[in-house]
Amino acid sequence: MPLQNRVNPWGAIIATPERGLFMGNRGCLHDGQRRVTKAWARSPWVTCLLEFKDRHRAVMSPGQYTELFFLDEATALAAGHRPCATCRRADYDAFKSLWLKANPELAVRSEGKTTEIDKLLHAERVYVRKNKRTWSARLGDLPDGSMVVLLGSREPLLVWGGQVHAWTPGGYTAARSLDPDAEVQVLTPPSVVKTLAHGYRPLVHPSAEVRSG
Repeated sequence: MPLQNRVNPWGAIIATPERGLFMGNRGCLHDGQRRVTKAWARSPWVTCLLEFKDRHRAVMSPGQYTELFFLDEATALAAGHRPCATCRRADYDAFKSLWLKANPELAVRSEGKTTEIDKLLHAERVYVRKNKRTWSARLGDLPDGSMVVLLGSREPLLVWGGQVHAWTPGGYTAARSLDPDAEVQVLTPPSVVKTLAHGYRPLVHPSAEVRSG
């Protein structure tokens, strides 16, 4: 029986055997029986490497942070996570720099402090009642790496190479074209989409690259 520790683009924590390319952290979310009892325990939501400096962890150890897993970085960004400043320092520096440039009004409010950026990201990813926050956009206006759903659907779609790929726990389906004028609901927080548009390129699962050709 797989543990409930995989995150989908909606930010929900689900149980599935696939682990993906990245790990993540929202604090300690599980109880003594390794059952998830909350959606988060802190405002920094980070995306980490699966391996770092020969460190080893027993998954869901009592009182320790809950190891979460993502198909790829585009999934993590859609869920509301940012790069970890410890194990992914270069990616963190690039993301923060581009985020500040892409969001000048928010940059002023944050004063460039990561703690404040995390608070602003938290406000973009969930409502007060903990539901996922989405926003409307024209599909053709979104940069690669954005995650969207069509109106009336809950199926996450990755925008990549001018096409979209349906997200599954094991990878992406074959690319398909949609009307660029289509209105979609965007799962990726708006400030992160602006960061993608300014040049931050997330690592996506190989299935998206292979199935684009």
